[in-house]
Amino acid sequence: MNEELRQRIQSIINSHKIVLFMKGTKNFPQCGFSARVVEVLNQLKADFHAVNVLADQELRQGMKEFSNWPTFPQLYIEGRFIGGCDIVCEMFEQGELQPLIERATKLS
Repeated sequence: MNEELRQRIQSIINSHKIVLFMKGTKNFPQCGFSARVVEVLNQLKADFHAVNVLADQELRQGMKEFSNWPTFPQLYIEGRFIGGCDIVCEMFEQGELQPLIERATKLS
């Protein structure tokens, strides 16, 4: 990955407390996994920034290298990579995601 793309990705992550790199948009997720994570975030009333990786092939490929995670969605909270759909859903079910969302929301 070139440095310009790395900086662009880092800038997106740094500019928002909660970022979801996903297929589609908040209002129109284009895969079931992205839809499930959007649903979880909406249930938690999270104010999150969504990035549609389908709209930018360079970003989509770069994110896989940046996070060392091959699939989407990818959730970042306060600059930290949380994981994909399975991890986010598991954390939600176990009550581990809520405190992260609350803390990020209070800091904004």
